[in-house]
Amino acid sequence: MKYLKIDSKGNIITGTTVILIASLILILIFVLTSMYTLENENTDSIANDNLKYIVNDYNRNLEVLSRDSIAEVTEEVYHGKYIFSSEREIKKVLNKKLDDKNKEYEKKYGVSISSNVLSIKNTDDPINLEVTTHLKISKNKDRFSGNLKSITSVEGLKDPLPYAILTPYSGIWHDDKKIHYGTTLTTYLTAHGIDKPEGYLGATSPLIIKKCPYDPYIHHGDGDTLQNCLKNGYFHESADGSCYLCRLEGKGICPHYGFEVFIVPHCVGVEYSVSGSDHVVFHDRYPGHKINPEDPTELFLDVAHRTKYGVLV
Repeated sequence: MKYLKIDSKGNIITGTTVILIASLILILIFVLTSMYTLENENTDSIANDNLKYIVNDYNRNLEVLSRDSIAEVTEEVYHGKYIFSSEREIKKVLNKKLDDKNKEYEKKYGVSISSNVLSIKNTDDPINLEVTTHLKISKNKDRFSGNLKSITSVEGLKDPLPYAILTPYSGIWHDDKKIHYGTTLTTYLTAHGIDKPEGYLGATSPLIIKKCPYDPYIHHGDGDTLQNCLKNGYFHESADGSCYLCRLEGKGICPHYGFEVFIVPHCVGVEYSVSGSDHVVFHDRYPGHKINPEDPTELFLDVAHRTKYGVLV
C-alpha cells in the first residue's frame, strides 16, 4: 500500500518520494562533511598519511623560519632602521622565506602549495610569540587547507629596545654579551630633563634575551642572587615593561605583558638618578637611588623595584 500526502498546493506526494528526498539530503550532508574534514582536519586515513607528514614537516620549518625572520628584523633595527609595525615587517620577511620554502616542497614532494602569514601575536609568556599561517596543499585528490599555529621563542635573540630608541644618538655599541652606552644614555637623559644623568655614563645592559631563573623575584635579595642575575644578564617578566614586538618599535612600555632588564651604571659619587629598570629609563623616568654611592655598579632603584626584587634599604 502506498502512503499519500497532500501538500499545501493540493499536490499528492507518495511516501516513497519523501523517503527518497530525505535520503538525498543525508547523502549530500555526508559528502560536504567529508570534504570539510579532508581540507581542514587532514584525516588519519592511509590515503592522507603522506600529506599529513608534509603538513607536520612544514609546521616544524615554520617555527625555525619564524625565529629567523624575527632575528632578521632585529638586525635591521641594529643597523639603524626604524620599525613602525614590527608585525608587518616580520610578516613580510617570513612570507618571502615561505615562498622559497614552498618552491622546495613543490620540487621535493610534487605538491601544489601556497601560504600566507596571518598574524604574529604575544602569548601569556613574553618569551614566546605565536605565529599563525594559512596553508593550502594539494596533491592528486588529497587536499589540506587550514591555519597552522607555531610558538616561537625570542630567547637567545638580541634586545632591540636600546638601539631602537638611541639610534639617533651617537656612541652606543655592543660586544657579544653587553650593550655599551658610553655617553649616549647620558645625552638621552639630559635631553629629557633627567636630574643627575651622569649617573649613567658608561652604563651597560645585556645584549641577549635570557629568561631569569630566580623566581619568585623577591629572592633576588638573598645572598648573591642579584649579582648573579646581573652577571648573567637575565630579563624579567613585567606588566610594566614592553614585549618583544613593541621593543622592536622602540616603545619603552606597552599594553602587553613584557620584559624588564636592569641597566647597570658604572659611576661613583652619584647618589641618585633615574631608576635602573629599562622601562623606567626609556619611558617612565622616575628616580631611584643607590645605598652606597661609592659602589660603581650598584643599581639605582626605586622603592617599588626594591620591594619586587627583595633588595630593601
